[in-house]
Amino acid sequence: MNNLLKALSFSLLFASCTSSDNELAGVKSNVKNDTVKVEAPVQEKFEYVADKFADLRVLRYEVKDFDKLPLQTKTLLYYLHEAALCGRDIIYDQNYKYNLTIRRTIEAIFRFYKNEKQSEEYDKFVVYAKRFWFSNGMHHHYSSDKFIPECSKEYFTELIGMVDEKALPLMPGQTKETFTKFITEQIYDPQIAPKKVSLDSKKDLITSSAVNLFEGVTEKEVIAFYAGMVDKTKKENPMYGLNSKVVKENGKLVVKKYMLGGMYSASIEKIIYWLEKATEVAENSAQRDAFVKLIRFYRSGRLEDFDDYNIAWVKDTASSVDLVNGFIEVYNDPLGKKGSFESVVSVKDFEASKRIAAIGAQAQWFEDNSSILPQHKKKNVKGISAKVINAVVESGDAAPSTPIGINLPNSEWIREVHGSKSVNLGNIVEAYDMAAGGSVVNEFYYNDEIKKRVLECASLADKLHTDMHEVIGHASGQAEPGVGASSETLKNYANALEEGRADLVALYYLYDQKLIDLGVMPSLDYGKAAYDEYITKGLIVQLSRIKPGKEIEEAHMRNRQMVAAWVYEKGKKDNVIEKKFENGKTYFFINDYAKLRVLFGDLLREIQRVKSQGDYKAGKDLIENYGVKVDPLLHKEVMERYSSLQMAPYQGFIQPTLTPVMEGEKIIDVKISYPTDFIRQMMEYGVNYSLLPSIN
Repeated sequence: MNNLLKALSFSLLFASCTSSDNELAGVKSNVKNDTVKVEAPVQEKFEYVADKFADLRVLRYEVKDFDKLPLQTKTLLYYLHEAALCGRDIIYDQNYKYNLTIRRTIEAIFRFYKNEKQSEEYDKFVVYAKRFWFSNGMHHHYSSDKFIPECSKEYFTELIGMVDEKALPLMPGQTKETFTKFITEQIYDPQIAPKKVSLDSKKDLITSSAVNLFEGVTEKEVIAFYAGMVDKTKKENPMYGLNSKVVKENGKLVVKKYMLGGMYSASIEKIIYWLEKATEVAENSAQRDAFVKLIRFYRSGRLEDFDDYNIAWVKDTASSVDLVNGFIEVYNDPLGKKGSFESVVSVKDFEASKRIAAIGAQAQWFEDNSSILPQHKKKNVKGISAKVINAVVESGDAAPSTPIGINLPNSEWIREVHGSKSVNLGNIVEAYDMAAGGSVVNEFYYNDEIKKRVLECASLADKLHTDMHEVIGHASGQAEPGVGASSETLKNYANALEEGRADLVALYYLYDQKLIDLGVMPSLDYGKAAYDEYITKGLIVQLSRIKPGKEIEEAHMRNRQMVAAWVYEKGKKDNVIEKKFENGKTYFFINDYAKLRVLFGDLLREIQRVKSQGDYKAGKDLIENYGVKVDPLLHKEVMERYSSLQMAPYQGFIQPTLTPVMEGEKIIDVKISYPTDFIRQMMEYGVNYSLLPSIN
């Protein structure tokens, strides 16, 4: 995410996803010298901010002490780095059927554009290209709304005209002229695929969503299709639908599985190749077993094999290197069933892990002392593993926009029986901290006392919130006997309710002496800062991300407003949170932190009940009544205040590059470098990891 937005001149790096039967001439087919040239070591002061455009800011993150890692560890990270990037095409295609076609058109324009004199129209095209790459397609990564280039359609057509026809992703039977007409309509027509993921309960969620997870089917048909698969007599049902697209053929619903020999086979073949290389340098037998079972899943496409892999992955708690690779989160499916491809490759930060491990070790205490009903508490919290990691590369749905915490697996029965693993992405959080400023705090928080506390305490408070959310929140609670998975019972509200539940667990304990006793929090001032942030962000700041006239649809934003608005309303009688309007500006001021904690506990109890009993109506009412509607006057005010800060509300990352140093066919070292040019990285990825057909 860098800011060289003018003419692009770059040399193509060696192709990273070469076929396994080629054995890459011993790892890389075109690495011929004993050593390879890598970027110069980064300067002493690491620059975290690389680029800014539209509503986006592009950052960089550092993997400290990578050069001190053993060769085996660095080699393993390199293989997993390649496996991660070989799945990059998948997320583009999952997000929209023609995203790969559009992306390759953009890449072709960059390669063929020759005009030495840049223009305002060209600059607008460049901004569109960067937005497209950032969002892995033509819909905003957070709002899901389609965005349209600010350069004219005629100018875009002119740019395509400069490209050699052979370099364009023409479909069979298309001429350059018919292709140009088709692709510009896809890009510019606001009526074509206007929303990637629609959560508007008044519409058919499938037909009103542009995601390429379904074709020719309706919401009612899909719900009935999957309901028939669930065995209600047992808990151990796999997450049906996770790795497939559903289409209608000859009047019947058919599943297209993501697997070797199936959908996305070309990418999966390369992922398997690099995973097989990783098994050769695995740190231990548990890690190797997890890799082998992941490979088996990619070969078979059987979700039972994916469950076996997840169980093996949860059991591997000794390895320093960790891998998330597969069809994981279901936020891009309006029905919450189909997993988006993502990969996160990481190495453990042993010192920083002491904090999160201390929290994880007390999981049963937190469960026993929660505000939820006794029958919804787990009597024996299983196998929660928690650590801080340093990301080495992220791809798919995890990049450029990234999570800061991960808790997996998502299978509820595996979590209950075998446990889960939680991580805090330490170097990602550090990059956000280093790139942050105090302007949002100064603008939106009520007085100097609050501002001072937030600026001093928020960094640790945010880390603790993430730790508690991922480690304790997602792992807590249990369903009542006979109640199905949340995706079945709570449907399109399941994701927002689950994120709200995990947030509430964190909030409930962030103002608790227990964290001080554990030695992870110095004082309750940190809990106060967390409360100040949550209420202000949930009721005010996050509105800067919403377009005028729109309601809130993204699950995390719905959950934050739902929680904040609910406790504000329920606390009005005691003036727990006070709404103030001074000098034309709105603020929310907490008068009683202890009573606010009680309210958080009350809402946690209710949301856990909703989940444990599968109470769809109550869950829908919580989200629709508190998490969706936007006050237009407050929204207008917030937009004006936020725009005056000249800040981008969304951030993402350029990825580090791992390069092997070869001696013949043997890796003798792996070097890490930190690119600074977002366009260049995207273009290089487009050459080195472009594996799928344009239409899948």
